[in-house]
Amino acid sequence: MSQWVVWLIIVILLALIEAMSINLTTVWFVASGICALGVSLLTDNYIIQFAVFVIVGVILLITTKPILVKHFNKNHPKTNADRVIGMTGIVTEKITKNNPGEVKVDGKRWTAEADRLIQKDSLVRVTELNGVKLKVEKVKEEK
Repeated sequence: MSQWVVWLIIVILLALIEAMSINLTTVWFVASGICALGVSLLTDNYIIQFAVFVIVGVILLITTKPILVKHFNKNHPKTNADRVIGMTGIVTEKITKNNPGEVKVDGKRWTAEADRLIQKDSLVRVTELNGVKLKVEKVKEEK
């Protein structure tokens, strides 16, 4: 069997794996397999072909995965709870760095975390929603 046929089979198998998953698992190696297939038309050396496959795949993985993940995660649907992000609330139970407290935002009480101590009755702004916990920061008071 010709070497380019082996690479074509590998590319097809990797493409099928990628089509069956939604996690961007093998797309980079599909591309590197195509490159290795091209190299197999130029040389019969399996070591060179395999090196091209691995090196191109790793380079593509490192350089493009963060961009693709950011692009695909951008479109995740917001829930009703997400609307509290950016809202201002009041601390009803003191929040420390290591112990969550409680805040009231939009008429509802939430467990809240912060990077520093925030005393009861302080105004806070919601910066993140992590499951059922809010991450908050103290609102700077104007003078």
